[in-house]
Amino acid sequence: MMPSVGVVIPTRGDRPEPLRAALTGVLAQEYDGRIDVVVVADGVPGSAVARQASGVAESAAGAVRSVRVVGNHRVPGLPGARNTGISALGTDLVAFCDDDDVWLPGKLAAQVTALAGEPGAGFASCAVEVEYGDRRVPRLAGTPRVTHRHLTRSRMMMVHSSTFLFRRGWAWVDESAPAGQNEDWDLALRAARRHPIVHVDRPFVRVRWGSSHYAGRWADRIAGLEWMLARHPGLTAEPRGAARVYGQLAFCHAALGRRREAARWSLRAFSARPGEPRAAVALAVAGGLVSPRTVLHALHLRGHGI
Repeated sequence: MMPSVGVVIPTRGDRPEPLRAALTGVLAQEYDGRIDVVVVADGVPGSAVARQASGVAESAAGAVRSVRVVGNHRVPGLPGARNTGISALGTDLVAFCDDDDVWLPGKLAAQVTALAGEPGAGFASCAVEVEYGDRRVPRLAGTPRVTHRHLTRSRMMMVHSSTFLFRRGWAWVDESAPAGQNEDWDLALRAARRHPIVHVDRPFVRVRWGSSHYAGRWADRIAGLEWMLARHPGLTAEPRGAARVYGQLAFCHAALGRRREAARWSLRAFSARPGEPRAAVALAVAGGLVSPRTVLHALHLRGHGI
């Protein structure tokens, strides 16, 4: 018998079409086990979200599927919404899907099989396909196991929250993450510290950029990166990873017009890794040579972030 899977989909309630697409992708999975979906309404009435989800849920009638809508009863924001969903489930496995992403056919079966093949592991991810405008770019990890060191050297955006699948009781989201920033990276680091993450390196999730609640919130990004540095001191021990975080901090400060702070973090990035490209870009933004929006647009076209 295939293990039952619970899927947590947090939503803010103002994106009905993406939510329907996310639900459709989950419910259309060809999987012989039970799938229970919990849509967590964060900051909006659950009744409104229920109306948005009802049509998709009815289309899955006859399958071993269920869809519930609950309100976030924990800390407001994404981490609390995810934990609300986890606590509402009684399934063998738990998975996440953001309301603006889409699971592609075969995702769930491939990950469950991979996780079952490694009994000591408790956490799985998969590669993604980044959709930005009319472009779709696959992002692969190049490895079947993601280690803690992998995630300190690089954020590895393909180890994305919408790819997470784990044994129930194995993981909880840290609700202290400022404005919900980097809670997924923190969770992946903690999981990989216990055991390498089982990774299916095929793009089974479409990550849709352009509608993120966090896009352009530079002060929140700064707080989230500083939270990560304080919470995971090992990030500064790996020169490449440290330079990446410092370069991101420099860019965020530059986007806010804080030239002195941008220069300070750029210097730290160059000290950790001479030639760190994010630091150079941050200095260009701070100097008014290019706008942060232009930089992000060029990167997103390639399936990358800053």
